[in-house]
Amino acid sequence: MIEHVYRRASDARSVATVIVATDDERIADAVRAFGGEVRMTSPSHRSGTDRLAEVAGAMDCDLVVNVQGDEPLIEPAMIDEAVAPFAIEPALRMSTLRRLIEDPADYRNPNVTKVVVDRDGYALYFSRAPIPYVREDSPAAPAWRHVGLYVYRRECLLTLARLAPTVLEQAEALEQLRALEHGIRIMALETHYDSIGVDTPDDLARVRKIVADAVTDSALSPTSATQYELGRAGLPSNVTPGSYRQRLRPERGAQSPRESEWGWGPTSTNKGARKLTWATSS
Repeated sequence: MIEHVYRRASDARSVATVIVATDDERIADAVRAFGGEVRMTSPSHRSGTDRLAEVAGAMDCDLVVNVQGDEPLIEPAMIDEAVAPFAIEPALRMSTLRRLIEDPADYRNPNVTKVVVDRDGYALYFSRAPIPYVREDSPAAPAWRHVGLYVYRRECLLTLARLAPTVLEQAEALEQLRALEHGIRIMALETHYDSIGVDTPDDLARVRKIVADAVTDSALSPTSATQYELGRAGLPSNVTPGSYRQRLRPERGAQSPRESEWGWGPTSTNKGARKLTWATSS
């Protein structure tokens, strides 16, 4: 899965370099095998945020994006959506994504994190519980699924990593609650793209079906293009660049999909240009 997510994230328009951050030599070897860049980190980190902060601490960047390594269907445009508000909101310190819940089973599933937002789109709370709770005879309220992609100002990420875990963070096992409990506002932007985090065997089965359907729907034969190495993700080995793009990325044409947790950040260069650098962790 690591290579698959790596290549998907690399296709975001705002990304120039991807770096996988991990404390596992097996992951590092897998990344090196496909030509990716990797950095080994301390094995003592309590979360992906802490691991990412170790990498970001050695980088000269303004923003850092964290993409979860269990999101093999991440749409590159989702990364660009989460980054966009930083260009017009100088006080914004952290952002993430949300998508309307359409399946009642997702609303009840504790493996699907829900988020409620205020009138300006900032997160009020994240929970594994079905929120918001709507009482009988009360008007319906939208239920949002949290998409685990984050963008931080670098200083915000480094500050978060220095803070001790909080009570709600530990109770819900949701590290983003550390930010809310310390008064850091998180803008939760709506996305119409979908992605599936692979947390359970059922999730993996859903991803396999989506990719298999993409192959079935494609006019390309499985041997008409170089196959992706998807064995580590448990994805069908007959997925081709063309068949995957045709189903999942019609608007981006001939760009190839590429995995882990990550980040990118623009650094100032001469003449106002922006250089984007990625760090990822697993």
